Amino acid sequence: MKLNTPAWWYRRDRRQGVVLRMLLTPGGWIWAAATARRITRARPVDPGVPVISIGNLTVGGSGKTPVAMETLRLLRGAEVHAHALSRGYGGRLAGPVRVDPAVHTAADVGDEPLMLATGAPTWIARDRVAGARAAAAAGARCLVLDDAHQNPNLTKTLSLVVVDGETRDEEWPFGDGAVFPAGPMREPLKVGLARADAVIVLLPADLPEVDPELRSVFGDMPVFVARLAAEAAPPPGPQLGFAGIAKPWKVERALKAAGCDLVDFAAFPDHAAYSESELTALADRAAVFDAGLITTEKDWVRLPPEWRARVAAWPVRARFEREAEFRDWLSAAISKARDQD
Repeated sequence: MKLNTPAWWYRRDRRQGVVLRMLLTPGGWIWAAATARRITRARPVDPGVPVISIGNLTVGGSGKTPVAMETLRLLRGAEVHAHALSRGYGGRLAGPVRVDPAVHTAADVGDEPLMLATGAPTWIARDRVAGARAAAAAGARCLVLDDAHQNPNLTKTLSLVVVDGETRDEEWPFGDGAVFPAGPMREPLKVGLARADAVIVLLPADLPEVDPELRSVFGDMPVFVARLAAEAAPPPGPQLGFAGIAKPWKVERALKAAGCDLVDFAAFPDHAAYSESELTALADRAAVFDAGLITTEKDWVRLPPEWRARVAAWPVRARFEREAEFRDWLSAAISKARDQD
């Protein structure tokens, strides 16, 4: 059974969840050691095309998929024929397989690949090397890896780490630095940053700038700032929101900031597969307020087809503050990698 992300993970105050932290800390040591061992022992394979890895240092909630989608859009604008490659978390297919939104469902390939496939050729493969080779054979001239910072099996041209820039209400993207399950980290902060070429700080639409304390964490590393922007205003009238992502409270906060008349909000575990009974309960609750139902685009693609007409999707996109600079930086790295082949 999946559990909701504990909010105390993203607090630096060690007094919150203190007993659980103590009990789970040995598990974090084991997780960090296993990750380090896997990375150290790996022999990365060059798939023959430049590889841009977009990942994060935490178990979720940083916004890496919107950043991957925007990176693919910018590469397309620079006339780089890039394909996306994902593990396909939550899907039953092992791959390699090219995602077809008209054929595949989230149960087949996962929710994030379905989103990526709306803007670029997208592949899923539990074996990233096999997936990269399949994409290259199909004509990819660059690969954008979604969620691959801790996957060492491919030679990477660039490794980008996405960091959630929300620091209000005592929130901190790395919590107290503890590794899963004692905290949100996939590996210790310094270890993960050491393998990164740049950091992308993703800000919510209503946060004016990056917290100087957060920016100082990255030292002299290149830092690019992107911002989540809604493609449209929330629907008018009262709405009942729900979300099954790593940080569902961010959706609630964003809807309110966008002017949504949010009468209630329900949080579910990340990648939740909504049951008929859960959706019926949400609809019944919304009826009490004479409200509509609204959720994220990532959640919407996981809904049964018969429910999609009853629920509004609220899509948001990542947009870079210095878009041309980021695009040119990517293009220069890709050109250099091609020249070295």
